[in-house]
Amino acid sequence: MRGIPSLITDIRKKVFTEVARMAYNGGDYTHAEDLPYVIVPGDRPLHRESVFLERAIAGERVRLAMGLSLRSVQTRSLMTEGMDQAAIAEQYYEPPLVNIIPYACHACPTNQYRVTEGCQNCLAASCQKVCPKGAISFVNGRSHIDPDKCIKCGKCAKACPYHAIVHLERPCQAACGMDAIGSDEQGRAVINQDKCVACGQCLVSCPFGAIVDKGQIFQVIRSILQGDQVIAIVAPAFIGQFGKHSTPEKFSAAMKVLGFDRVVEVAVGADMCTIEEAKDFLEKVPSQQKYMATSCCPAWHSMIYKMFPGEAKNISMTLTPMVFTARMLKKDNPACKVVFVGPCAAKKLEAIREDIRSDVDFVLTFEELQGMFEAKGVDFAAIADGEPMNEGTAAGRGFAVSGGVAGAVTNLIHETHPEVEVKTARAEGLRDCRKLMTLAKAGKYNGYLLEGMACPGGCVAGAGTLLPVELAATVVGRYQKEALTESPTESPYRDRGETLD
Repeated sequence: MRGIPSLITDIRKKVFTEVARMAYNGGDYTHAEDLPYVIVPGDRPLHRESVFLERAIAGERVRLAMGLSLRSVQTRSLMTEGMDQAAIAEQYYEPPLVNIIPYACHACPTNQYRVTEGCQNCLAASCQKVCPKGAISFVNGRSHIDPDKCIKCGKCAKACPYHAIVHLERPCQAACGMDAIGSDEQGRAVINQDKCVACGQCLVSCPFGAIVDKGQIFQVIRSILQGDQVIAIVAPAFIGQFGKHSTPEKFSAAMKVLGFDRVVEVAVGADMCTIEEAKDFLEKVPSQQKYMATSCCPAWHSMIYKMFPGEAKNISMTLTPMVFTARMLKKDNPACKVVFVGPCAAKKLEAIREDIRSDVDFVLTFEELQGMFEAKGVDFAAIADGEPMNEGTAAGRGFAVSGGVAGAVTNLIHETHPEVEVKTARAEGLRDCRKLMTLAKAGKYNGYLLEGMACPGGCVAGAGTLLPVELAATVVGRYQKEALTESPTESPYRDRGETLD
């Protein structure tokens, strides 16, 4: 559903816009009680059975956008409860990051086969013949599946010549590569936070918009308004996310309108990461470790720690591009605040790690940033060009798409050590990442460089993006070609990475 305008994306935009507007208008969070009525106006529901339910859901969305936790439906509390602690520039998230609003969940069916009206009551009755449990019979002139007998093997669906039998899966559950989503006693989805790695794929897959991640829009704007030097570091996947007029020059100008001091490409940090990971690989594989897994994707990183703890020693110790860029800016501007702007929900969890939070103060997704642009009335078609963004190399910008990290590291090793052969393997989507790691654990990838991306397609498919994945990848490809330099060895920051570890 990513990149397809819908009522869900409209509501999310309204929530982010109104929270941003409240912050820019002085930050009086007591007005938050009014926001559900702004987000859901009128006296008729738009999509649910009650306008009151829609406003209750909008209220929880507002709280989550401000980094607050869900309220219990069993106790009476004000929507603004706890906002006095959240409405400050230094507030971090309270876990969990990804949440399901229970009364917004549709309790979708899980792993069922159903016969549709396409059934022709045919003489062949192939579906009945292939069923190993005798679960299918004719009822009222149509095949019927007895759910108590069905073992969900899917043979009936494959055998039906009319494709009249469909497989129903809960979308969020199907999208979760960690198998972290189950059901409560009412059939509603629940997240096992011990398994969740906050990739956000459930969030973008829920057709009812019941899954929401916490945000820091309000806190970022409070930091800007209190006079902090707030620097935005932007992931290379940003290109094109805000419309066809959002060129890098217009983007930097628009960020000035929001109050940011300046914008720096995270591709700069990606170049440092490439150099350090190439060095890491050459030094350690295979003499010190069997293979090396890239370090950039935080959800992939967390998946390995949770499911393959014995293999965690094979993850590169190199800092991520976000941290390299932030740490460089903090070293040059000790008093500044750094906001990572990117496509990824999992980066929010990476940023609050004790060893990282002093480097990265806030994280915004592209979707959340869009709300800030809306609140300030930014028109990319009309805004004058600002400063160019041309310090990242083509290799660094390529980190946004699947294969980009391994490709950059491999190309650099070929450039500096042409005699070394580098074998690579990669996976995108956590289910395939798990398969990759299972094979690596079994010794199938000894000597390899392994790249894992939690989102199918890479960072351009992150939970906080606005464009369809294919279009975003194409735009990033053009952005790479526009880079003034190709290799990280040509970056003006090529020697800074080793001083920031």
